[in-house]
Amino acid sequence: MDTPNNLFREILVLGAGPAGLAAANILVRADINVLLIEGHSSVGGLSRTILHNGFRFDLGGHRFLTDNKKLENLVREVLKGEILTVTRSSKILFHNKYYEYPLEPLNALMGLGFFTTLKIIFDYALAQISSRVWPVKPVSLEDWIVRHFGRTMFTLFFKDYSEKVWGINCDEIAMEWAAQRIRGLSLFKAIKDAFFPTRDKEVRTLARQFLYPTQGFGQISEGMNSEILKNKNNEIVTSARIIGIQHANQRIESITVQQDDDTHIYGANEFISSIPITSVVNLLDPPAPAEILQAASKLKFRDLIIVTIMINRDRVTDQTWIYIPDPDVPFGRIHEPKNWSHIMAPAGKTHLVTEYFCFNSDIIWSQTDEELTLLTVKHLQKLGFIQPDEVLDSVVLRIPKAYPLFEVNYMKHSGQVSDYLEGFENLYPIGRAGKFQYYNTDHAMESGIDAAEKIIAGHKFSNGSRLQELQPF
Repeated sequence: MDTPNNLFREILVLGAGPAGLAAANILVRADINVLLIEGHSSVGGLSRTILHNGFRFDLGGHRFLTDNKKLENLVREVLKGEILTVTRSSKILFHNKYYEYPLEPLNALMGLGFFTTLKIIFDYALAQISSRVWPVKPVSLEDWIVRHFGRTMFTLFFKDYSEKVWGINCDEIAMEWAAQRIRGLSLFKAIKDAFFPTRDKEVRTLARQFLYPTQGFGQISEGMNSEILKNKNNEIVTSARIIGIQHANQRIESITVQQDDDTHIYGANEFISSIPITSVVNLLDPPAPAEILQAASKLKFRDLIIVTIMINRDRVTDQTWIYIPDPDVPFGRIHEPKNWSHIMAPAGKTHLVTEYFCFNSDIIWSQTDEELTLLTVKHLQKLGFIQPDEVLDSVVLRIPKAYPLFEVNYMKHSGQVSDYLEGFENLYPIGRAGKFQYYNTDHAMESGIDAAEKIIAGHKFSNGSRLQELQPF
C-alpha cells in the first residue's frame, strides 16, 4: 500500500462529472495541479455520451442552458465550435394523444375537450382564491402543483408522472423539488407565454431553444478532460473506488482508493467532492458522529436504467423529449438523439433512448439485459413507435444514485449533514450528489467553479504570492 507522502497532490477532485471537471478546469488555468478520482471507466458521470457501433446517445438526454456568460464561454471553448442551437419540441403522451409541454391552451382544448379545459381553469382560479383566503405554506409536491396549476391539472398531467419518476406518492415528495425545478412557472404564465411568447429566462421550463454539442452532451466532459490533461502534472484516475476518507483536526488528510487489486492512499491540501454526500459521511475515518450518520441514512437517491433501441429507420419522431405518465408503461421518458444532432446515428438509422426510474431494490433492476430489451420493444410497439423487425441492436445501462430523492423534510437531514461537512476547512462539496440538490448541468458546473475560485483566492504559490483574481477565459 502506498502512503500519502508518495502520492501527494495539491488538489484532489473526487468525481469526474461536469461539476468536478469544471472545478479542475478552473484550477489548471491558474497553474494549480490536480488529480481527479473517478469511479467509472470514463469521465462525464450522468452527462456522458455512449458510443456503440456508430450510434451515440446520452444517459437520458441533456440540454445546456445558462445565463452565465463565463460558463457558456468555457463550454464553447472546450467544444471548439462543435455546438448546435436546438429548438425544443417536447410532448406528453397521455391517453394516446400528444400534448405540448409546456402547456399550450389551444392544444389542451382540442385534446381534452372544452369542459375539461374549463374545469382546469376553474380549479386553477379556485386554488388562487383559496391560497389568498386561507394561506397555507405548501409542504409537498402535490401542495405546490395544486397551488400553481389547480387540482385537475395535477391529477391529469403531474401525479402519475411524478410518482413514476420518484417512486413515492406526491404528498411524500418535497415541494422544494418543484419550486427548484420549475421555479416561477404557473398555469397563468404557461398560458400567457403560449399567446405572448416571452424571453423570460427565469422560467427555464418555457425555454424554446438550448445548446447541444454535435457529438453528444458528453463532448463537454471530454473537452474539459482534454484541457486538464494538456499539463502532464495533472492526472485523472478512472475505475477507482474510494473506500476511506481520513481526517484530523477539522481537515481532510487523505483518501484511500481501490483500483483493481491495488490500494492507494492519496493526500492533498484541498479536496473537492462531487460524490454523493451520503458516501462522504459514511467513508469518514474516524467515523462521523452517530447523529450525522443517522441524518445521512435518511437521504436517498433514485436509480436509473437506460435502455436504448437501435432501429432500421431514418427517423421515428420529431421530438426532443416525450414524457409518458401512464403507470402501465414501465419507462417514463423517451428521446431520439438524432433530433438533437443528425450525426448521433448512422445514415438511414436511428435509435430511441428510454428511461426507467427505479430503486436498485426493485425487481426491474435485477432483470437481464435481454429481458429489459424485450420489455422495451414490446411497449414501444404498443405505443405505435416501432415494429420488432426494425430492431437492429440494443444497449442496457444501469446508473445507481442518479438523482437525489427529495422526500418531505429532506432539507432538515441534508442541512444537518451539510453543516457537519462544512466544518472541514479544506473540503468543498459540489454538484448534484455532492450537495444533494437537483442541479441542472450548468448549476452543477457553477458549483464546481465556485469551489475552485475559493481555493484559488487563498492559494499560496511557491513564491509566496496569491492569485487575487481568476483570469478570464
